[in-house]
Amino acid sequence: MSALSIRLPHSLHKQLRELAKREGASINQLVTSAVAEKLAALMTVEYLKERAQRGSRERFERVLAKVPDVEPEDWDRLPSRRRSRSSRR
Repeated sequence: MSALSIRLPHSLHKQLRELAKREGASINQLVTSAVAEKLAALMTVEYLKERAQRGSRERFERVLAKVPDVEPEDWDRLPSRRRSRSSRR
C-alpha cells in the first residue's frame, strides 16, 4: 500500500469528513473508492476507443448480412410509438 499526501480546500475536506461520518467509513476509504471509480470510468472510455479502432464497417456489414430478413414474433416486437396530431407539428 502507498501513502499519498493531498491538499484539499477546507470546504471540500469538511464535506468529505461529514460524508465519511454519515457513511460510517473513513475519509481514506471514500477517497480510495472515488479514485477507483474515476479510474474505471476513464479506463472504460480508453478500452472502448481502442475497440472502435479495431472495428471495420465491412466486417459489421458481413455479420449483419447473416441476419435473416423476417418479421419478428409478436412477443419480440418493439412497442409502437404513436404520435398524436399535436405532437407531429
